[in-house]
This record gives sequence, structure tokens and C-alpha cells, in this order.
Amino acid sequence: MAATQDLRPIDRYYDETWHDYRWLWLNSSNYAIHFGYWDERTHTHADALNHLNAALAARVGIPRGARILDAGCGVGGSAIWLARTFDVQVIGITPVSSQVERARGFGVERGVSDRVRFAKEDYLHTSFPDASFDVVWAVESICHAADKAAFYREARRLLRPGGRLGIVEYLRTARPLPDRGEALLHSWLSSWAIPDIATAAEHREWATASGFDEIALIDITPQVRPSLARLHRMASVAWPAALMLRALKVRSITQHGNVRGARDQFRAHRSGLWFDAMLTATAI
Repeated sequence: MAATQDLRPIDRYYDETWHDYRWLWLNSSNYAIHFGYWDERTHTHADALNHLNAALAARVGIPRGARILDAGCGVGGSAIWLARTFDVQVIGITPVSSQVERARGFGVERGVSDRVRFAKEDYLHTSFPDASFDVVWAVESICHAADKAAFYREARRLLRPGGRLGIVEYLRTARPLPDRGEALLHSWLSSWAIPDIATAAEHREWATASGFDEIALIDITPQVRPSLARLHRMASVAWPAALMLRALKVRSITQHGNVRGARDQFRAHRSGLWFDAMLTATAI
């Protein structure tokens, strides 16, 4: 059983940075707060956000009529996309109350409130019965869990035998990294309310131990890199103003950290400290 994690830093981060995401990242076609996926079909930032969902869905294989849990759903971007794209029922969960309310509103706006439900829950300790879902979906959300092994155990409990797990996640390239590397990595992570990120080997080990097989992990950094660079450019342009606004106490420590983290994530990437990965697996 996983220890109960203090989720208040995550709640505070997403509450205080909502306007950053709303005006600089989200768009009318997808309420995603994750990075985008660039391929030969991608022409715009909006395309990239949708294509990350499409790339993961293609690897998972979404069966018609599936029941899907979006674990760490944010304001409903992936859940709404899944409901609109496939004939599925989706439950999105997040520990952030304001995200639940926004996701519900966006679901109504997009005409999928009959197929999507949102609730405030911790994805390490959900209220759902065993074998409730055909797919567990988690895009850039496991990073917020202090005990990531517990996520795999709970995902396996929730999946029916043969059910599919689909994850997009930041992975560190080594444990430990050199001291300067760890410092840079955690400058980014702590700014975004992320306790730590794990290695590919650790994710595979946790998935296997929890009762998954057919575990496939691929590096999608080449496809995601344009999105990483876009965020870094925006943060770099905003940095002088961010320093001034923080000095004037117009923006909070959390809001200031969000800009610093956007710069540090790319610096850490260029230093080879982390990569972006897509992991899929099947419940035994």
C-alpha cells in the first residue's frame, strides 16, 4: 500500500499557473497541458497537442466501447479527445479541484458530457472497483507521484485482464546523475511540483512486478523536441519581465518557478539528463 502523498504542492502549482497554461499553451481544439508530438502531419502547435494523443492511442489500441481512466487528466484535454475520437466512456481524475471544474465545463462545451466524467481523486488511491477499466491512460502525470511503483500497482488493479496501459512520461537518463546534473534536473522538477523522475529500467521493473507484460518503451524525444524548444523560447523571452514581476511581488514564487522550470527543462534536456518516452503494456 502506498503512503498517502501530500498533494497540496500539486494543487497549488496548477491553481497558481493556470493563466500561464491557459493563454500560452492551450487552444480551442485541445485543452492539453502536455507537450506536443511533431511528425510529417504536424503543422501547428494545436496539431502537435492532438498528435501526441493520437500517437499514444495508436500504440495502446483503443477498443470500441472501451472504458478508459485518464489518470491525471488536467483540465480534460486527453479525455475529451478520446471521447470525441472513439466510441468510448472516459473517467478523468485529478487531485486539483479547480481542474475538475474546468474539465467539466470544457466537456460540456465540446458536447461530450454524456461520455466523459471528471472527479477529484488521487490516482495512487482510487475509489474504483477492481477490473473497472479496459485502458488506463496517463500523459505526463506519473511524474507528480512520489511513489511511482504504486501507480503501476493501482493501474493493474483497475485494469481487466488483457487491459492496456498507455503512458507518456519524462525519464531520467541515469540514477544518480553527476551532482551538477541532479541540481539542474531538480531545479526544473521542483518548479513544476515534481518530486523526481525515474529511469526506463525502473519503469519496466515496476510494470513487470505489478503484473504487466508486453511492455514496450520508446524514446519519443525527437518528435517532442520542437515542443520543448517552443516552451523554452517563450520562457526565455519572458524571463526579464518574470524577474521584475517577482521582485515587485506581482507574481508568486510558484508562478515565477513555472517560468524558471520552463527554461531549465530544456537546459536539462540539452545536457542529456532526461528524455521523453512512451510506454505501453498489457495487464496479465
